[in-house]
Amino acid sequence: MNEIVELASRLVAVDSVNPTLVSRGAGEREAANVVAEWCRGHGLEVEIVGDERPSVIARRRGSGGGRSLLLNGHLDTVGVAGMEAPFEPRIERGRLHGRGSYDMKGALAAVLVAAANAGAQRGDVIVTAVADEELASIGTETVLEHVTADAAIVAEPTELQVAVAHRGFVGFEIETSGIAAHGSRPDLGEDAIVKMGPILMALDKLDVRLQASAPHPLVGTGSIHASVIEGGQEMSSFPAACLLLGERRTVPGETVGDVERELAEIARGAAVRVVASRDPYEAATDDPFVEVVHRAAGGGGLVGAPFWTDAGLIAAAGIPTVLLGPVGEGAHAEVEWVDIASLERLHDVVVRVVRAWCG
Repeated sequence: MNEIVELASRLVAVDSVNPTLVSRGAGEREAANVVAEWCRGHGLEVEIVGDERPSVIARRRGSGGGRSLLLNGHLDTVGVAGMEAPFEPRIERGRLHGRGSYDMKGALAAVLVAAANAGAQRGDVIVTAVADEELASIGTETVLEHVTADAAIVAEPTELQVAVAHRGFVGFEIETSGIAAHGSRPDLGEDAIVKMGPILMALDKLDVRLQASAPHPLVGTGSIHASVIEGGQEMSSFPAACLLLGERRTVPGETVGDVERELAEIARGAAVRVVASRDPYEAATDDPFVEVVHRAAGGGGLVGAPFWTDAGLIAAAGIPTVLLGPVGEGAHAEVEWVDIASLERLHDVVVRVVRAWCG
């Protein structure tokens, strides 16, 4: 078993389910300890930041005068409902199976080994193994208080393509109000759930309009959907309130303010609250770092990702950032695997980037 697969397997064997996403999830501490121990054993300087939700900053210091490179990956995973033996790494037909193998412990292992193998350079190589990417990204927010760099690679799955854009999101609530009353007294009651009906129809019409609009060349169109709805207390009463949780996916050029205006129009006077948001991300395709990574990866087209990643936060901190990760399947699904050959390819590309950028 090669070093990448061995480290990836050790990480997959650790339960690091995000505890905010899943009640009683184990969190990132044990996985952070595995990464920190491995890094110290391979000559990297290690700092652990974050108290309850630790992230690891591992640094290979350069001799001075070179450009620095940040390599980012996350420690947490989503839940394991429906999975068979999620924390028992298994290799079949050149694939490593298990929760987090594809999203994204395999890639984290590949970039850690690359940082250790790239050799002495003038610039620093910094690997950040972060907590909480699957929900609120508190790990990357924390490490950015301690780290800066001249460029960054976020090793989320991209099928070995260089991605330079991804969508953002706006999570929102819409709440309709009624009047509670006995179900036999329509003269006294108002049905908050029925009031939500036209809003749901308007959401659907907006989604159709968004997906029929001119697409962004890398990430396609925006979208909107209803996620969770709740209201009422029992069959024989008029419901006094109905709450809808939904999500709007945004593309570069769209803002939270744009979404708030859309929602206000749809809500027809109902209460609207934005509960979480992250901006879309897009790198300049002619940025020198994009060109270095593109060349190291062997060319091909630049792509976008449909999902949000910590690249958005890193780029917003003023660090030129690209996404580059392995081939696989099953992120957030019941069967998850990563292609081992693609992890080795990712390692080789990252080594070439380190030598070209930091040397």
